[in-house]
Amino acid sequence: MTMTMADQDRALLAEARRYGFIQNQEVWLQAVPALGHPARRVGAVRTTDDDALLYFARRFETQYRAKVEDVLQRYAATEDNKNAFLVKVLHLKEITGSFDALGDYLTLYHRLSDLEAEINQSIARNREKNLATRTQLIDQVEEAQSSVLWNETSALFKTLRDAWVKTGAVDKHLADALEARFQNALETFHRRKKEFYKEKHALQQRSKEKYKSLINESNRLKESTDWEATTRRLKQIQQEWKEVGGGLSRKQANDMWTRLRAAHNYYFERLQRHIAEQRLLNPTPSPDDILERKRDLVRQAALLLDLPAGEAIPAVKELQNKWKVSGTVRGPESDRVWEAFVVACDKVFEQSALEHYVRKHNPEMNDLPPVQQGKLRLAALREFLTNDETELTTLRANLDNLSDTPANESFRTMLVGKIRALGRKIRSKQELQEMIRERFEL
Repeated sequence: MTMTMADQDRALLAEARRYGFIQNQEVWLQAVPALGHPARRVGAVRTTDDDALLYFARRFETQYRAKVEDVLQRYAATEDNKNAFLVKVLHLKEITGSFDALGDYLTLYHRLSDLEAEINQSIARNREKNLATRTQLIDQVEEAQSSVLWNETSALFKTLRDAWVKTGAVDKHLADALEARFQNALETFHRRKKEFYKEKHALQQRSKEKYKSLINESNRLKESTDWEATTRRLKQIQQEWKEVGGGLSRKQANDMWTRLRAAHNYYFERLQRHIAEQRLLNPTPSPDDILERKRDLVRQAALLLDLPAGEAIPAVKELQNKWKVSGTVRGPESDRVWEAFVVACDKVFEQSALEHYVRKHNPEMNDLPPVQQGKLRLAALREFLTNDETELTTLRANLDNLSDTPANESFRTMLVGKIRALGRKIRSKQELQEMIRERFEL
């Protein structure tokens, strides 16, 4: 049965009298001990007592109860983000002790408290989920912070950062520590990335300067007519170029290589023309002619033993340069001539070293009798030979003890070369001994 307006007013007035009273022409709200609220004045009587009570009862219904019911209804109808109602609930609970109206504040307070508890439980559950999500995100960034896949990891970190921002709050006592761990992992990666690209840039600059240096040197050499030395140096430059590295972009590397190749092509085209011209002027000698030319160099080297060291050393080096351009011939006789040339040159160097040694240890050498001078030289040679033979024995023992494996092949080759060279030196010293004995009649 629908209540009339008069019936509603009577019921509302009864509610007003239940929760309020008139005192000295003022409207008072009764105390609410359960909430700790004392009785308080809420307004004044303007006309009659009943009109005043009814006014403040209506105010409770339309301005306070209506807000509470609206929050409760909207909360029940909302699927997402229900936790956002907590602030409104706390506000409505707070004003129960100050809102100027007459009504059942206690019942509404309990309803709001129940809703607050429900929201807090939801917040707690969400914070547990948020904690699990944030912990998982931290594990991901900490695992990836040592990565060297800079672009891929940067994209991953952006995704993880976005997810972190979108993840709800956790308990306050955990929030700062979690945020610090997450940020530290991000900063560690980005610091490493920055240092990597800084070092990469520095390496590129060093490589670029090295490339420029090799290009400039090649351009200086491209007009050279010192064919042998220049050819050797340009080949070294090509090898040094390969070893530079440095991570330049493909375009930069190609541009600089083009500049280097232009200088080298220019020089080697000149070299080819020079070789062609020399072939026309100097037809290729026969193998016999080449061998005879080499034998003549051996004879010239042997004669240098009669010269002072200051003249003999430059002269033997000049003969060595002539040998390099004397032509190529194969066969046992060529090997014998080569061996003879090397021993002849070694004798010059050994004799120079011997003279330096004996004169350093015997400043008055020239004042001694010739026989004494010869004996001093022979004694020094015996000392040199003893050292050489000891070293030769050690080298041969090392060679004998070397296991026959592919990994040792280069070392074996080196040992064999040293043994041969040392053998030639010993032979040179022995022949010097005979020469000194003959010269000084010992």
